[in-house]
Amino acid sequence: MSCNAHLCDVIGALQLEEIATTQKRTELMFLVTGATGSLGRRVVRHLREQGKPVRGFVRLLSRYGELEDRGAEIFIGDLRNDKDIAKACQGVDYIISAHGSDNDAQALDYRANIELIDQAKANDVKHFVYISVLGVDRGYEDAPVFKAKREVEKYLIASGLNYTILRPSGFANNLLPLAERFRDTGFYLLIGDPKNRSSIVSTDDLAKIAIDSVSVEGAKNQIFAVGSPEILTRETIPMIFSKVFNQEPIVINVPLFVLDGVRSGVGFINPQFQRSLGTLRTLLANEFFCTPDEIATVESVYNINLETLENFIRRYLGGRQ
Repeated sequence: MSCNAHLCDVIGALQLEEIATTQKRTELMFLVTGATGSLGRRVVRHLREQGKPVRGFVRLLSRYGELEDRGAEIFIGDLRNDKDIAKACQGVDYIISAHGSDNDAQALDYRANIELIDQAKANDVKHFVYISVLGVDRGYEDAPVFKAKREVEKYLIASGLNYTILRPSGFANNLLPLAERFRDTGFYLLIGDPKNRSSIVSTDDLAKIAIDSVSVEGAKNQIFAVGSPEILTRETIPMIFSKVFNQEPIVINVPLFVLDGVRSGVGFINPQFQRSLGTLRTLLANEFFCTPDEIATVESVYNINLETLENFIRRYLGGRQ
């Protein structure tokens, strides 16, 4: 046995002891995968602010100190390892699957979620919340993440578990680095058709909705498209940045064939990364927006006023009034 394997066994044994102790709690326990990611971290924060117990599934080398400081239980493991998933699911009442693919859709987007669902059934989990993606049902053959998530959706629906499937458009926090660069330089890089439409969801709203899905009756065994209350063309985004930071945008519009060229070149060196770029190209080449009726449904079911992209950017980065 390698040192790394032995270390993982030791950590696992210690965590099982902790799990056995926490099973005596009266509060219902959440398991959040991808707990140090942009969405998972927000889910854990909101749960702890509500005083609810939460177990964050994290990797050893990830930055989980903030979650620990907030009182979250930390489970160190690897979602590629079925034994780790089985241990993490012990004593859990709710599961929120919020992890990403890390360029390995087969192992993480598909296989890990299938195992999570199986363990949820084995442990009588009360509700499973799955973060999918808007457009997952369109049959994109060149997008591994979309294909994996669609298969997981079908497996979850057929599992007999209580579930909620959330299909968000782009995460607003992914635009924060672009907004910071715009604030400092005025530049905005736009790849593809500037007229393509999107509904970029506040990542904080999505975290709240994921948590509330386990208790809102109207969310039980439902699928929701989740976005912002506005439909934006991609060329509108630098205009929002311009408004927030009070400076004229310098937009560089790169056609998609440039990405195609990069992708072809990468294929000779790293075929797996080339395949993962298929998902990026799908996102850049197509429109992903929620209809007004879909937004109205989410706001009604969850009793929430969804946040605009402009407000999200102002909250995180301020702006010039």
